[in-house]
Amino acid sequence: MSTVLASSPKRSGRRVLSMVLPPFIAFGVVIGLWYLSSWLQFDTGRRRAISQPYPHDIVKVGFLTWRNLNEMLNSLYQTAWVSIVGLVFAMLLGVALAIIMSMSQVVERTLYPYAIVLQTIPIVAITPLMIIWFGTNRMPRVLVCVLIAIFPIITNTLFGLKSSDRGQIDLFRLHGAGRLRRLWKLDLPSSLPAMFTGFRISAGLSVIGAIVGEFVGAQAGLGYLILQKNFNMDMAGVFAILIVLSAMGIGLHLLVNAIQRRVVFWMDGSSDRVMGA
Repeated sequence: MSTVLASSPKRSGRRVLSMVLPPFIAFGVVIGLWYLSSWLQFDTGRRRAISQPYPHDIVKVGFLTWRNLNEMLNSLYQTAWVSIVGLVFAMLLGVALAIIMSMSQVVERTLYPYAIVLQTIPIVAITPLMIIWFGTNRMPRVLVCVLIAIFPIITNTLFGLKSSDRGQIDLFRLHGAGRLRRLWKLDLPSSLPAMFTGFRISAGLSVIGAIVGEFVGAQAGLGYLILQKNFNMDMAGVFAILIVLSAMGIGLHLLVNAIQRRVVFWMDGSSDRVMGA
C-alpha cells in the first residue's frame, strides 16, 4: 500500500509535466525562431521596429509602458463586451433555431440553406451595411459577432439533437412520450457534447467578429486601436494587441469548457431518470 501511495504522486507529477512541458518547449522554439528571423531579415533597429520587432520590445512597449497598457485595457473592455454579448445571443438564437429545425424537416429544409448563406457571405462586406442601418454604436458590432458565430452552433446542435440513441427513442415511443417530452428528456441532454463543441468554436469566432466590426465603424476597442497603431507604424503595439486578443479568445474557450464540465456532469445523472417526472 505504501508503495502505491508513494508512486501515485510521481505518476501525477509526470502526468502534469507531460501536459505542461510540450507547450513550453513549443513556445520557446517559436520565440527563438522569431528572434532569428527578425535578426536575419532586418539590419537596422528602425526597420525591425516597424516590421518585426523583437519579442522583448513587444513586451516593453505593449505591457511595460503604462500609457500603452492602460490604452489596451480600456479597449479590451469594449471588445470583450461586444464579443461576450454577441456570443451569448448567438448561443441562444443558434440553439433555438436548431431545436425548431430538429422538430420539422420542412422547417429544416426552409431555414438551413439560409444558415449556410450566412456562413458564406464575407463578413467584411456586410459590416458597412450594419453600420449604415444601425449606426456606429455597439449594436452593429454585436450583430456581426452573431452572424459570424451562429453557424457552428446551429450545425453542431442540430447534429446532436438528431443523434439520439434509436433504442431510447423507441423506448420513449413505447411509453407514449410526446415530442416535447422526448426533446427535453432525451434529445437535449444527448446533444450537449455536440452543442458545446459549437460553443467552443464560436467563442473564437465572436472575437473575430468584434474585431471586424471595430475595423469598419467603431471609435473604440482593440480593432480600432490596431488601426491606429498600424497608421503610426507601431508594430510592437500591434503585436501586443494580438497577444491580448489571443488571451481573450483562450479565456472564452476555457470559460465554455468550464461551463461544459459543470453542465454535462450535472446532466450525466439524467440517463438514470430519463423517463422520470
